[in-house]
Amino acid sequence: MKSSISIVYADGLLLLTAAIWGFAFVAQRVGMDDLGPFAFNAVRYAIGALVLLPLIGRRRKTLGPRTETAPAARPRRSLPFVLAGSAMFIGASFQQVGLVTTTAGNAAFVTSLYVVIVPLIGSLFGRKTGLKDYIAAIVSVIGLYIITVGGGFAMAPGDLLVLAGSFFWALHILVIGRFASTVDPVELSAGQFAVCGFLSFIASLVFEPQPYAGLLSAAIPILYGGLFSCGVAFTLQIVAQRTSPPAHASILLAMEGLFGAIGGVLLLGEPGTLRLFAGGALMLAAAILSQVSFRRPER
Repeated sequence: MKSSISIVYADGLLLLTAAIWGFAFVAQRVGMDDLGPFAFNAVRYAIGALVLLPLIGRRRKTLGPRTETAPAARPRRSLPFVLAGSAMFIGASFQQVGLVTTTAGNAAFVTSLYVVIVPLIGSLFGRKTGLKDYIAAIVSVIGLYIITVGGGFAMAPGDLLVLAGSFFWALHILVIGRFASTVDPVELSAGQFAVCGFLSFIASLVFEPQPYAGLLSAAIPILYGGLFSCGVAFTLQIVAQRTSPPAHASILLAMEGLFGAIGGVLLLGEPGTLRLFAGGALMLAAAILSQVSFRRPER
């Protein structure tokens, strides 16, 4: 049985991850003033993989060499990296391309619809999801809608692309939930970045003319996206999902929309409205509801 301390620790990591991702929406919009969406993703995910390599080497020295696997087992060992990296590439590509023609607020709301998609997809693969998890997901979406959209929601061309990406972000959360307890979290994080960065690099060469001409101008948002949004946040997600089930994790991660709104207040001078506090209260209530047990204690 998982201790309450480990669950609280995992929830803290997921909230920190959501905060980093929330502030990243600003960096993603600013970075694309100088780079195309595929080039931006290629560089930031490459940075995310590179910054983790020294940590992987240090962990291997500390934990000792791993047992060598047979050649036939090697493709299977790389399967988590390929699956997680591919889901990440598709989700990030839809999101980044969609951000060209939609607002950051709309993108934050539509992306975080994975909070509802995760339990639905999980149920298709035999993962049981309780009624309270569905209720918590709906409450969380309502809170996120109040924060990021309010009464002025209008479908932008990029919203459908971002919505398509949210399905793959949901799939990514489920893949991480499947492999987080069997693969070293830092290696899984670096491996998925390498796969996603490589696929983004190929896409940038195919779809974007002179994709890296504005690289220096976009250095600061790329560094934030690579070091913090990728290198730090996705690694924290993997560590936390060793304890936290996917449906619960998705509710906490969806609070990136709340943190994105807070970032607008702190960094962009946007007003702290009643809508922000009301939506934040609903999202916090949803996170608590998903963790409360209504079963009678066994004697």
